[in-house]
This record gives sequence, C-alpha cells and structure tokens, in this order.
Amino acid sequence: MANAASGMAVDDACKLKFLELKSKRTYRFIIFKIEEKQKQVVVEKVGEPTESYEDFTASIPADECRYAVYDFDFVTAENCQKSRIFFIAWSPDTAKVRSKMIYASSKDRFKRELDGIQVELQATDPSEMDLDVIKSRAA
Repeated sequence: MANAASGMAVDDACKLKFLELKSKRTYRFIIFKIEEKQKQVVVEKVGEPTESYEDFTASIPADECRYAVYDFDFVTAENCQKSRIFFIAWSPDTAKVRSKMIYASSKDRFKRELDGIQVELQATDPSEMDLDVIKSRAA
C-alpha cells in the first residue's frame, strides 16, 4: 500500500471525501496533509459547497506544504455551466526542505488515488493559484 519512494500511505477518508466531492458535490474543497509520524496522507479540512475560493485559499497554510482539491464552477463562453476538479500541490518556498521533498515524492501516487482530477496545478506562491489562474486553466 505504501509508496516505496516516500513510504506514505493514503488514509481511506481521503478517497471517500474525494468521491463525495466528485459524485455528490458535498464539498467545495478538501485540503490534505501528510502526517509524517503516521506516514500517511490525511484529510485536514473540508469546505462546504457554499464556501468561496477565498475561503479555500485562506485555509491553506502560508508556509507549509499541502495537497488540495477544489471543485471549480464556471460558465463557458457558450453560456454553459461547467465544473472542473483541480488538484493543487502547494509547496511554498518558505516550507521546510524535507517537507517539500516528501510532498513532491508522494504527489503522483496520491493523485492516482483520487480518480477524477481534471486539472493539476503546482504552486509555490499564492499568485500561482490565483483565481485568474484557475479560470484560465479551467476552460
């Protein structure tokens, strides 16, 4: 179960919450954290469907790495209501080097556990996951 490269397991709650976000739209976003002592990825926070993108970005720690999934609703140029599920790998420059390495080496395996991600975003600075960036990548 654990990844040989990083040794991180994925808590079942991560997959369950993601499935709820994807199929039932129970959440707007999910923030995941690696618990080094337990050697696994766990759910740190979920956002209610009514929460905004600002609520989401405010929930991510400024100087610690996280994985996040965000369900982004938008209207196309043809006036169609659509949604894209974003996977965001947040690895700020101010995070500890060890933490950045663990998150980087665990990312692909963790992402594979979440079936249904449509857009991946790598961010090291808040401007790299600005709402305008999300909008431009969603189309």
